[in-house]
Amino acid sequence: MPHGQQKLAIFDLDNTLLRGDSDHAWGEFLIQKGLVDALEYKKSNDGFFQDYNNGTLDINAYLSFALKPIAGQPADVLAALHADFMATCVAPMRLAQADALLAKHREAGDYLLIITATNDFVTRPIAQLLGVDDILASNAEQIDGVYTGKPTGIPCFKEGKVTRLNEWLTENPFDLSEACFYSDSRNDIPLLEVVGHAVAVDADSTLLAHAEKAGWPAISLREE
Repeated sequence: MPHGQQKLAIFDLDNTLLRGDSDHAWGEFLIQKGLVDALEYKKSNDGFFQDYNNGTLDINAYLSFALKPIAGQPADVLAALHADFMATCVAPMRLAQADALLAKHREAGDYLLIITATNDFVTRPIAQLLGVDDILASNAEQIDGVYTGKPTGIPCFKEGKVTRLNEWLTENPFDLSEACFYSDSRNDIPLLEVVGHAVAVDADSTLLAHAEKAGWPAISLREE
């Protein structure tokens, strides 16, 4: 449906709207709960996280790793586990200034969209908590309502974020020249370059340098 004069406000999630990475934190949470082999899982989880920060992440390998622990688990078990994760791990990552930024765009009548590489099992409840209108995330495959432990579709990562957004725009027509996108990561430069108003948020060094060259504003949502 047409959105008239409504503008699109897009947000990365991890280390942008949250003080921390929900994907990596989920892995740490599984370790703390004794649901995975602590030493091996931590080594891989930390390694993938470093690759992400370096801009060298194999997203399909990571998604397969991250989704394996939820494969075949009953929905009620996963719901209870995720609720525990939200209370113990996500709640402390909330940023007052990020919540205020969302509120500012909401009050302006903008359509709020999170676009994140983190899988939708982890992030959809977070998006609901933050009160955004929709979320695009890397998709976890389900068959008959049960997670298979495998990703499906185009990962919502790097150029994949642009592809996924363009697909979404076919059903949700917004003008990207009027849209804004907030992100902390070098991995989001492809999407930052296609919106009219790119904003670097607590940016890594590569994104910060790119933002300075491109003339994009750079802000912080972290409390002093």
